[in-house]
Amino acid sequence: MASNRHLGRIIALQTLYEQELRKDANDDTFILDEVLDRNIARYKQMLEDTDFVKQLVYGVSTQAEKLDEKLQPVATEWPISQIARMDRLVLRIGLYELESEADVPPKVVINEAVELAKAFGGDNSSKFINGVLGTLLRVQDEKKSVKKAKPKAKAKPKAKAKPKPKPIKKVKKNK
Repeated sequence: MASNRHLGRIIALQTLYEQELRKDANDDTFILDEVLDRNIARYKQMLEDTDFVKQLVYGVSTQAEKLDEKLQPVATEWPISQIARMDRLVLRIGLYELESEADVPPKVVINEAVELAKAFGGDNSSKFINGVLGTLLRVQDEKKSVKKAKPKAKAKPKAKAKPKPKPIKKVKKNK
């Protein structure tokens, strides 16, 4: 199933790449469902988990702006719009999975994104992807640990114990 998900990520990346290209070319005929179905059909014999692919594509597509807002502070050297299209899409997929795919370990998500960058990105894409997603994971982990380590309510200072009165000694009277 792991290799199946790797193939699913490739199909999602291809679909999202075509979506961006055609939108940038002002192609009014683009229909995401049709392109996704066509891309899934190409690999029908090898792909079992089509729901995973659809979830990635629709999730990244509908949340692209939110994902970019989270990526921008980490990828400070370039505005998101100036990052290579393939790198930007791989980052979006990786971040979406980090936030939405609880059943996939974060290190697996990052490794998969790095592999996509090696296969489809530029010479330095894999290092860039690894650095950005690694930083985002670290930030997420820090937020989680802060939530877990919320300071406990301060205990009320103990009131000083009142000294016990000394017992009164009975004095015997001499008769």
